[in-house]
Amino acid sequence: MRKIIVSATVALVAAVSFAAPSQAGSYSYGYEPACFIKKVKAYDYYGNVVIKKIRVCH
Repeated sequence: MRKIIVSATVALVAAVSFAAPSQAGSYSYGYEPACFIKKVKAYDYYGNVVIKKIRVCH
């Protein structure tokens, strides 16, 4: 009986330890970052205009 309890406890700890990192990417308390696309005008080595789209989150 004791072996069953110990093995069940070990299995539970292993399952919880794998589930915790998968939740790391989510935001708690309903907070989500505000993101928008920003266009940045730059010039390359030859003087040509290059427009980059950059995602900005805060």
